[in-house]
Amino acid sequence: MNPLQLDTAQIDRARGSARRIARQVYDEMSAFTTTTVERATLRLMGIDGIDENEVPLPNRVVEHLQAQGLLAHGAALMVGAAMQQHQLSAQQVAEGVAAGQITLNMPADLGAARQQADALADRMCQHIASQRAQRQQFLSTQGDAPTPWLYLIVATGNIYEDVAQARAAAEQGADIIAVIRSTGQSLLDYVPYGATTEGFGGTFATQENFRLMRTALDEVGQRIGRYIRLTNYCSGLCMPEIAAMGAMERLDMMLNDSMYGIIFRDINMKRTFIDQFFSRMVNAYAGIIINTGEDNYLTTADAVEAAHTVLASQLINEQFAYLSGLKPDQMGLGHAFEINPELENGFLWELAHAQLVRQVFPEASLKYMPPTKHMTGNIFKGQVQDTLFNVVSTVTGQHIHLLGMMTEAIHTPFIQDRFLAIQNAKYVFGTMKDLHSELQVKPGGLVERRAQAVLAETEAILARIEQIGLAAAIGEGTFADISRTPTGGKGLDGVIAKTAEYYNPFPARMNGGAAHHV
Repeated sequence: MNPLQLDTAQIDRARGSARRIARQVYDEMSAFTTTTVERATLRLMGIDGIDENEVPLPNRVVEHLQAQGLLAHGAALMVGAAMQQHQLSAQQVAEGVAAGQITLNMPADLGAARQQADALADRMCQHIASQRAQRQQFLSTQGDAPTPWLYLIVATGNIYEDVAQARAAAEQGADIIAVIRSTGQSLLDYVPYGATTEGFGGTFATQENFRLMRTALDEVGQRIGRYIRLTNYCSGLCMPEIAAMGAMERLDMMLNDSMYGIIFRDINMKRTFIDQFFSRMVNAYAGIIINTGEDNYLTTADAVEAAHTVLASQLINEQFAYLSGLKPDQMGLGHAFEINPELENGFLWELAHAQLVRQVFPEASLKYMPPTKHMTGNIFKGQVQDTLFNVVSTVTGQHIHLLGMMTEAIHTPFIQDRFLAIQNAKYVFGTMKDLHSELQVKPGGLVERRAQAVLAETEAILARIEQIGLAAAIGEGTFADISRTPTGGKGLDGVIAKTAEYYNPFPARMNGGAAHHV
């Protein structure tokens, strides 16, 4: 489709506001760590497993350090010192702490403790780099699907059943398998351990579940000659830990938004901002594509009136991502086809919104979401809505295409529902493959004017957010018509001010100080 006439200076001004908004948050949050950042650091140092009460060992060590008043110095420093003192591995130190046999103390030799932590960090970074290289090798040998990639969910609650459904979906044509997370896991302040079979509305995100699904998708990908990407949810109170597990097990995408947990799960904003910087840093180093959650705004706010809040949030998410070291092709910025189907010319507005996002983020791996809010259970109308969504996706060159299901408003989709969704998308993408290069949008017409209006509103709202601060803007209900406060929400008790001696070996290795150059 010919580009819409957009004011590039206006885009630059909006992006400049977003950059300053993100930088202000980064500067404010850099003085703090969180319990889950420290637990993620311990996981990256090689600590895993649970105690006799099924409490994860990273939790046990961090709780011990909190009780000792030492967590503000960094868990890596304390464990590194104990390894040297007792001549044990990090795992053995954690097991000793959990058993009450080892008490962690402030190291006498900070330099030696740092060196020990550095050695473990180097080893894990080598492992994650090798996983990233393995992905590239599979893409080279198995091949990659053309975009838009077909993104399909499994959500049985049982990882073994998920594996069976994921294999079937890949064989039917899915390019990305997203394992929906069990309801409420985002509010757990620990990560469950091992393979799980009892999730509700989805399957628990655990490292073993990641490993099982990754192995299954590698096997089916080799058989069908196409690399199948794996997605999970890196959000909630354990965002950094899930990012670490995903990096270790070679996940390819992570739902990893900077504000979703604040707005939709009432997680404290300070906690969320700190955690998202660390988790995105890990995802960046692992070559993982993040998926942001702006599509969710349109489930609680009107998709026409609130279109500019989607673009504004995408621009902020982009700048947060840069601060953590992510490249544009790792930014799966989210948006959605959610305008009320009864609205006259609604399809034109959907086309305008999708093309606007594509032009503002030409290098991003955009994630386009199907209609959900206005799906009614009428499967025939639903199939039409999904077809129109598929048309917009291919015409505007979206990258990650979450398949719409005609049974969206009825139940968790069956395999046959997914198969019909894949067939629908493949038909539209095939029969309209080059339509984008044939279409000429009328200069000054309805589509172009709508995109220009949304861009102007975006510039204005970002200028206001820059003036009052992101926390105040969230407090006003700017995004999704939901208001949150800086001291409200879950997890604030897990935010810790760093001491002058605080040490974490991973930012220097994974991000290389990229935040200081943005």
